[in-house]
Amino acid sequence: MTIVRKREYLDGMKNIISFIARDSVSRAKSFKQQLDSRIDDLVHFPYKYRQSIHHTNNEVRDLVYKGYTIVYRINIVDDKIEILEIFKWTK
Repeated sequence: MTIVRKREYLDGMKNIISFIARDSVSRAKSFKQQLDSRIDDLVHFPYKYRQSIHHTNNEVRDLVYKGYTIVYRINIVDDKIEILEIFKWTK
């Protein structure tokens, strides 16, 4: 299985890293490295995280990390995991 990071996810991640880096570049790098590690582990355990509360499709899942939700879709037919978006829930 391969991991494909979609444009919306990459754009969101860039904005988040830039925001964190304003306070601390090392924390921004650490955040990205740790999140990338969790995403890369999805290859071994694609159903590890809960079914998305934002979608009805069982193949769409939510990885929650430090208050951020990373939405991904498991595509069995194409043998890939698509990282769709990242966001932080706010009131």
